[in-house]
Amino acid sequence: MPIPTVVANPFLAACRGEPVPYTPVWFMRQAGRALPEYRSLRGTGSILDAIRRPDLAAEITLQPVRRYGVDAAILFSDIVVPVAAVGFGVEIRAGVGPVVDRPFETSADLQRLRPLEPALDTPWITETVRILVKELRVPLIGFAGGPFTLASYLVEGRPSRDHLKTKSLMYTDTPLWLALVDRLADLAVASLRDQIEAGAQAVQIFDSWAGALSPADYQRYVLPAATRIFEGIADLEVPRIHFGVGTGQLLSLMTSAGAEVIGVDWRVPLDHARQLAPKARALQGNLDPAVCLAPWEVVSAQAQAVLRSRPTTVGHIFNLGHGVLPTTDPGTLTRLVELIHAETSTR
Repeated sequence: MPIPTVVANPFLAACRGEPVPYTPVWFMRQAGRALPEYRSLRGTGSILDAIRRPDLAAEITLQPVRRYGVDAAILFSDIVVPVAAVGFGVEIRAGVGPVVDRPFETSADLQRLRPLEPALDTPWITETVRILVKELRVPLIGFAGGPFTLASYLVEGRPSRDHLKTKSLMYTDTPLWLALVDRLADLAVASLRDQIEAGAQAVQIFDSWAGALSPADYQRYVLPAATRIFEGIADLEVPRIHFGVGTGQLLSLMTSAGAEVIGVDWRVPLDHARQLAPKARALQGNLDPAVCLAPWEVVSAQAQAVLRSRPTTVGHIFNLGHGVLPTTDPGTLTRLVELIHAETSTR
């Protein structure tokens, strides 16, 4: 499928809450394991090694745009890249996720999170973005990790279901916790500014595990650092998206951090999400990724239910409520993009 042409791009217009000719679509984790062409190209080895090869990372970013006909690309990278680049000691282990050789424990560990210098530390990211800006005919989304999610990986040493060590640090040494998330926010700002200045036309903050927090805890322990990130790139005037899983109770607070677009997972209907985040210009979501493993009749019905749940057709970007699952049939996602475009076309 040819890459769509940008004509007053629907994705960027939707981010701004402007009328669109059809509802734009893209998918979190749209590049990667679900695509046979990705598996063929990537082979074995660390994802961090692949990210360090601009030609390879650019091609992987382009693959889903060609196949699915989505309205935006998202940079092939990972949220731990800035932390790894400054030498904290992070690897992405197959079947596990981010693993830290020496988890964050004391104030001495703050010294392991020096400021990110993109020109020296992540020049391959800059080059990948520049390649993509020349090749793409849809906007490129850059991204960074959110404060709680990144801090959790560093403190726990690996993905965690309960975040017990993370919460323990929050509650027992709050000054150190706040210093940690501030340091991570600074890394995110430096990385995002580099991506935008190289040509990314929108950015997303993935604070995927922030839903583990109560509103009061999020407001005290995370919101200031999240706000720091959005304020740190506000002058660059690109749409900013804020996303987390299981964050229905946090949507109002997440909006207050400064993003124009709020990502909504599948647990919250879009009309209810609009009530929870009235100041957001747009909502993004929110089909359950597991639905895409079902027969097409189920996928179609569930996708149309998402469309019906919207309080308005303006300011909506269709996406999944989290990332594409590895066993998803790519043909289903291609049909899904075609369905959303056809069902919402105003032409």
